[in-house]
Amino acid sequence: MKHRMTDIGFPMAAGEYAAAILGPVETASLASLDLNLLRTFLAVYRSGSFTGAARLLGLSQPTVTTQMRALERQTGRELFERLPRGVRPTPVADELAARIAAPLDELAAVASPTPPAGARAEPVHLAGPAELLCSRALPALAPLIAEGVRLRVATGLTDPLLDELRAGRHDLVIATTRPRGRTLHAVPLTDEEFVLVAAPIWAERLTGRLTGRGPARAAEDEVHGQAPGVRGAERQGSIGQGSEPQGSNEQGAERPASAGRNAEKQAPAVPDSFDPAVLHEVPLITYAEDLPIARRYWRHVFGRRLSRTAAVTVPDLRGVLAAVAAGAGFSVLPRYLCQDLLASGALVALLEPEDPPINTGFLVQRPGASDNPDVARVRALLLRAARSW
Repeated sequence: MKHRMTDIGFPMAAGEYAAAILGPVETASLASLDLNLLRTFLAVYRSGSFTGAARLLGLSQPTVTTQMRALERQTGRELFERLPRGVRPTPVADELAARIAAPLDELAAVASPTPPAGARAEPVHLAGPAELLCSRALPALAPLIAEGVRLRVATGLTDPLLDELRAGRHDLVIATTRPRGRTLHAVPLTDEEFVLVAAPIWAERLTGRLTGRGPARAAEDEVHGQAPGVRGAERQGSIGQGSEPQGSNEQGAERPASAGRNAEKQAPAVPDSFDPAVLHEVPLITYAEDLPIARRYWRHVFGRRLSRTAAVTVPDLRGVLAAVAAGAGFSVLPRYLCQDLLASGALVALLEPEDPPINTGFLVQRPGASDNPDVARVRALLLRAARSW
């Protein structure tokens, strides 16, 4: 924003406006603050460095440094801790940013040139996990795209994308964690449930290991309706059931006569007392070396630490899904991503715990109204569509 308050017709001077933003509880010296200092402060806060703020504002890095020293002298408080790479905001900076971000963003929107009538809106910059964007968000936004809304989509991990959002590179970010601090506005978007999955061929082998009967005897027992039940087997896609709950219970209740004719088309059943140790020799397919999803699943469901290395890492959960469905091994995946293969029987849920791990995704943006009306349209449609995800 290159305009001063008097340039755009505001009735108060810059110092008075700063005082109005900061409130009466601040010291009297804040009334003399220059809005340019606050704008530079916010750019440093959002970008995490003086260099990044300089790029955003079109200033030199020494100028940004000088302005921040001036602001710290005027406020009498340290705002940033200098690090080898970038800066870390102090609690005072967190509080200041939370108070001035929305007013300065609104002011920037007012000061921006008004687009001529009939001009096309700028593209909406949307970012998030590649899998969720491609599987859910982009199909949901198809009607807006058909109406002329333009999108520029970026994919990546949550923390870098949120840093880029603070720096102004994105309009909206779908985040897998709630952002820290109060300079970003986040609302819950959708919950994703994690499920332990493998191809049917691995489920058949695991059935024999769990029951001690061996694959041949396990298959015979399945045909005669003697396999133990699975916790939560009424859920579609779980081991040992089709579209309707079938199979004996833990007391050995008899299955319907038709079950024997269809048994060879169904995945084998796994007992309630699933021992994750049987997966020790099964290749683990994951999207990162540190196994974040699988480690969380092990802690939550089995109450123990997962200690192993991945056989294959693919930095895209769709690639993990393809490898697992082809029989490469097992993985832990979001249910939304694999629910079609679970329903068709091409993939098997090895366990259906009563309390599966759940992760909440958030739709995040900077505070204040965007000067691009299409940002609000994209946001509203995503929130509405996510109710059915």
